[in-house]
Amino acid sequence: MLNHIVLMGRLTRDPELRRTGSGVAVASFTLAVDRDYRPENGEREVDFINIVTWRSTAEFVSRYFSKGRMAVVSGRLQIRNWTDTEGSKRRSAEVVADNIYFGDSKRDSDQGGGQNNSGQQDYGAPQYGGAPDPGYQPDYGAFAAQPTSAAAPGDFAILEDDDSELPF
Repeated sequence: MLNHIVLMGRLTRDPELRRTGSGVAVASFTLAVDRDYRPENGEREVDFINIVTWRSTAEFVSRYFSKGRMAVVSGRLQIRNWTDTEGSKRRSAEVVADNIYFGDSKRDSDQGGGQNNSGQQDYGAPQYGGAPDPGYQPDYGAFAAQPTSAAAPGDFAILEDDDSELPF
């Protein structure tokens, strides 16, 4: 059977890191995920999905992610049965995350949640202010092209562009 889920969204709160009785790290947070379509009123709907992660992944997410950060979560869907304080049986769906990746750069999240000036999502692509400088000459240092007339160091000889001298 296949139970694999991949989500991309923003954290609605800082991850909460806890430890089990035996010291195993467990972190939980909620991910706000936009739906793919817009209803007729034009406002996109959002799903709030509970995420749980364990051990080193839990420690990683609690250390490097915070409210508003874009995250890509890969894991499996799990349905938990539990009993509330009134004795009623309840069910909850959550994603148990195996891997969590950054969906934005730290710079983007510090500058207002990864949106550009037009209000559209900016997924970390660098912004350039126009055409490159036509006078720019990169410095290749030791990797710069050497004149073909110069003797090559060591036992090597520089071949001219004549393919007839190639050994194969």
